Amino acid sequence: MTEPQRPSHQKELSRINRIIGQLEGVKKMIEERRYCPEILIQLRAIRSAVRAVEGNILKTHLQHCVVQSFASEDEREAKIEELKELFDRFES
Repeated sequence: MTEPQRPSHQKELSRINRIIGQLEGVKKMIEERRYCPEILIQLRAIRSAVRAVEGNILKTHLQHCVVQSFASEDEREAKIEELKELFDRFES
């Protein structure tokens, strides 16, 4: 059985690089002992950016990987179980 082709998430790299920059900025803010609310605002922006990347990868997974699994009933059932586990992790 051949390994299914996985989608590319290259377009997310620019967003991830921006998030890394934001984290470096927060690190600098902490080192500079900046005002707490300023740091918290930046952390909230980072969380939002990470969630956007997460959502884009999930959409791609649903559109590509899940759709691909519908070729066979066994794959479909396995993919449904995978999604249930994934959503359980998202709840916490």
